[in-house]
Amino acid sequence: MAFELPALPYAKDALAPHISANTFDFHHGKHHKAYVDNMNKMIDGTPHADKSLDEIIVAAWTDKNAGLFNNSAQVWNHTFFWNSMTPGGGGAPTGDLADRINSAFGSLDGFKDAFKQAGITQFGSGWAWLVLDNGDLKVTKTPNAELPLTGGQIALLTCDVWEHAYYLDYQNRRPDFLQTYLDHLVNWEFAAANLAKALA
Repeated sequence: MAFELPALPYAKDALAPHISANTFDFHHGKHHKAYVDNMNKMIDGTPHADKSLDEIIVAAWTDKNAGLFNNSAQVWNHTFFWNSMTPGGGGAPTGDLADRINSAFGSLDGFKDAFKQAGITQFGSGWAWLVLDNGDLKVTKTPNAELPLTGGQIALLTCDVWEHAYYLDYQNRRPDFLQTYLDHLVNWEFAAANLAKALA
């Protein structure tokens, strides 16, 4: 069964001025769509055709099928990234997530510093993540299409630091993009829901 490009969880101009509709036209409408289309071509007529996206990613990683892994993981990563942001986002988490962030990073500012540094220091293309790892919150980064799933971690939030994620709006200012994500876009309710699901 062919996969479809997931719709954005908000209008493509809903995150302006922090991320423009123009960026979403390219990032969602072209880059994300290309990953979906490429993956569909790769799985058509194969045993992967009836698998879930997570199952395809794990199988491709295990089989060292780089083409299928890169495209399927990027489908997952981008869908997760769109949901990691929300109009009117930013602010501070509450409840269990807030307590765990304070415990793991000393404060919300401590988390922001760690997350921003992960994104800044990811050389080339990749992702910054907040993950649950054996019950502990950690900040990590992955290159290219790699994701926490293959390392046994559970993703709670991500920020895309491939240049196409920010270049139209921020040019080479990746640190400014990451700061804007943390201050104005991050979806703490999504992260809290992912944490609650992982701990259930």
